[in-house]
Amino acid sequence: MQQNKSLRNVAIIAHVDHGKTTLVDALFRQSGVFRADQHVDDRVMDNMDLERERGITIAAKNCSVHWKDVKINIIDTPGHADFGGEVERSLSMATGAILLVDASEGPLPQTRFVLRKALEAGLPVVVVINKIDRKDARPDEVLNEIYDLFIDLGASEEQIEFPVLYAIGRDGVAMRELEDPRVDLSPLFDTILDYIPGPEFDPEKPFQMLVADLDYSDYLGRLAVGRIVHGSVQSKESLVCIGEDEKPVPLRATRLQVYDGLKLSEVESAEPGDIVVLAGIEDVKIGDTICTKDAPQVLPRIRVDEPTVAMRFGINTSPLAGREGKIVQSRAIYDRLRKESLRNVAIKIEETEDKDAFLVKGRGEFQMAILIETMRREGFELSVGRPEVIVRQNEKGETIEPIEHLYVDCDEVFMGVVTDKLAQRKGRMLNCTNNGTGRVRLEFTVPSRGLIGYRDEFLTDTKGTGIMNSLLEGYDTWRGEFPTRFSGSIVADRAGSCVAYALFNLEPRGVLFVEPGDPVYEGMIVGEHNRDNDIDVNATKEKKLTNLRAAGKDENVILTPVRKMTLEKALHFVREDELVEVTPVSIRLRKLELSAQKRYQMAGRVAKAKG
Repeated sequence: MQQNKSLRNVAIIAHVDHGKTTLVDALFRQSGVFRADQHVDDRVMDNMDLERERGITIAAKNCSVHWKDVKINIIDTPGHADFGGEVERSLSMATGAILLVDASEGPLPQTRFVLRKALEAGLPVVVVINKIDRKDARPDEVLNEIYDLFIDLGASEEQIEFPVLYAIGRDGVAMRELEDPRVDLSPLFDTILDYIPGPEFDPEKPFQMLVADLDYSDYLGRLAVGRIVHGSVQSKESLVCIGEDEKPVPLRATRLQVYDGLKLSEVESAEPGDIVVLAGIEDVKIGDTICTKDAPQVLPRIRVDEPTVAMRFGINTSPLAGREGKIVQSRAIYDRLRKESLRNVAIKIEETEDKDAFLVKGRGEFQMAILIETMRREGFELSVGRPEVIVRQNEKGETIEPIEHLYVDCDEVFMGVVTDKLAQRKGRMLNCTNNGTGRVRLEFTVPSRGLIGYRDEFLTDTKGTGIMNSLLEGYDTWRGEFPTRFSGSIVADRAGSCVAYALFNLEPRGVLFVEPGDPVYEGMIVGEHNRDNDIDVNATKEKKLTNLRAAGKDENVILTPVRKMTLEKALHFVREDELVEVTPVSIRLRKLELSAQKRYQMAGRVAKAKG
């Protein structure tokens, strides 16, 4: 095997908000990607609207920089476990990884997740302890925690002998020792060249490339992105694509592109190890092999962890359907979901008995919420059900469910309420660390279904000061039933527009979600009931007026500010018999069965069956 020494493929991995994208910005500036007078936005790699709004990386992206005549392809990966499929496919293109860890927070659950994937792929890792300028930075302790994490994850002796750098990504400086002068990022560039090897290839083998990502261009059609494993490729060359059925399908590479900074540049040929973008392939999936027609050889497919959460996606069947969205047909929704499953290997789509509804399986409710939010911004109108965990049967025939390893950081005074709430959700405490700073670190194992809807409650209980992170640990025996919600729903019993007089009289019953003037219909949820049962109410009731007036009779109605539902809050709130109606303009909650009479009849049949 030979090495391509003029090339490095590096993945940047880290927990959410530890500074990956900010560091990539600094790498661009100091490698000459931008002109000296060029105006550049912060977090230039986060080019999706949702990424900029939430301050997180959702999709893995590629770019390149040049340093000392070596091309460095950089792969910016997401830090959230719900986007684990993005991490797994992007690591298939890398020959090394930079692990970024916050100098104060240290390794967190998603640090463990992304590092485990890198170690399993056998990649050498460069450790960068970032944000050392924080007042609460503790770099020496964090470094010991990182060593413990490597040992815990079964790293090889070569992987444990990792180089360590200290950095302030925002200022664009990196040092080999804490006392070194803070100049620029050249120590990081040099460490990448010295420690991370160039891609290996067999000079005797013909061209082979593993498809790790898909894109689409209005001018070029479907684009396949991947690393050339062996051989080289020419533009317009005749090739074949081998899918899961291992049958070669002929194709012609109409255009060959490579990453040059943030842009794609067209080239006539590409060398082994480079990350290329091929146009001219219509029917291609992530994990397929593209190779020469004369000597087709298949590469091992990309395998990702199985999905743990399922959600029902269907057409919007409410009386307000079609008023706010442009795309409402079930076939259009299915095509959009199928397109998402082609680009995101962690998502799977299944058709159901109901022709207008589909089952979408993924890694977590956050990943689902991002997909729904993306679709509504594209003009889709749909209804979605509550996220449900995917249970399995083990060899003994017992039901097993996904279990999360939960890390909680909160003030000591909130420890009791957090422990109590998690115990109700079948959580078991593993560890409690109190460093005498007034905050405690707790570790639990909790069923995944116990965490659906808990985050909002947790922030309320800890007055917004608690930090909660979880990581899928695996499957374990079913831990039993527990109540998902202790409150009922306030349900509208007729269509119309909300009236302030009616809402004012409903306020003692619970927390309302609607304001005067909002449209409602029979079966729409307008609030959360104080008690555990549902009630039907008239939110459109007006005050009966007479021709008599008296002082103090017509006092102004002042309503309590309502709790406006965000998409995540709505998904957490709904029960099994409720849906979230999502349109480009509104998010509404509704009953699965809109008719109050039919709901009463169904409840009666259930009670009779139990009795």
